[in-house]
Amino acid sequence: MLGGFACLAAGALLPPCCLSNTARAAGAELALVELGDGVFTVQGVDELTTPENRGAIANLGVVVGVDAVAVIDSGGSLAEGEALLKAIKGVTAKPVRYLINTHMHPDHIFGNAAFRPTGATVVGHQNLPAALEARGAFYLQSFREQLGEKLMQGIEIIPPALLVKDRLELDLGGRKLELRAWEAAHTDNDLTVLDTRTGALFAGDLVFLNHLPTLDGSLLGWMRQLDALAAIGAKTVVSGHGPAPFGWPQALDAERRYFEVLATDLRKAIKDGVPLAEAVETAGLSERANWALFDDYNGRNATAAYAELEWE
Repeated sequence: MLGGFACLAAGALLPPCCLSNTARAAGAELALVELGDGVFTVQGVDELTTPENRGAIANLGVVVGVDAVAVIDSGGSLAEGEALLKAIKGVTAKPVRYLINTHMHPDHIFGNAAFRPTGATVVGHQNLPAALEARGAFYLQSFREQLGEKLMQGIEIIPPALLVKDRLELDLGGRKLELRAWEAAHTDNDLTVLDTRTGALFAGDLVFLNHLPTLDGSLLGWMRQLDALAAIGAKTVVSGHGPAPFGWPQALDAERRYFEVLATDLRKAIKDGVPLAEAVETAGLSERANWALFDDYNGRNATAAYAELEWE
């Protein structure tokens, strides 16, 4: 999948086959995969958060300009954030100017504190501060059971200082990033980042591949915005979870199909008077073989979507 790309760890050049996804996530060092021309990603594992994987389940991004660096998401623990920063220093001495959080979920923001010493400006959706205020304490408490006390040490909820209300352009020196804020979909604070030089799109959790999409916002909003998302002039995408990079916009095909199946099943159940407790057991079930972690998340998705579709 990664043939032709360079796999870089801090201070070392390694071929893509030298590290499994699990090794990239859980090892002492973290590998950057170069997508081309100063654009890098780290691929997370399709797993639930555990102490063994350090919460490194999300895909992260790094873009290097002439003057500075932008980081897209910091990972699911302080340990992962620190490993990411070390890996960045292994490929460039340029300062990290921006840390862009694509949304509120811990696997994307728990590494933020690692970047405080860099002085990087944290960037996020205009709704992100309120979301972190509402959920932050809960995340810090609930993830102690998933990560363990040791890995939770030093993790902080750090809100963005620079907010994106609609669109925002960031200049890294000879390289511009186009940031776009979206209406409620995966969450109510989703942000995408497009590197205009290479056409690489960092979509956060608006795009899932292999890993079942998770709903914490609006199913109907997500479905309504898929066409606008597909219209972004990208060449490849780094999804929030799953293989990266992937062709664009075909990366959206699988989750579009899943959403349509889930919505169709739930609408029928609602029309037939099937109660929520029964509907969530069967809605979307025909998609089960197509997704990792289906049993962990489909019931939650169906529960959230049932209430929304009941009132559409």
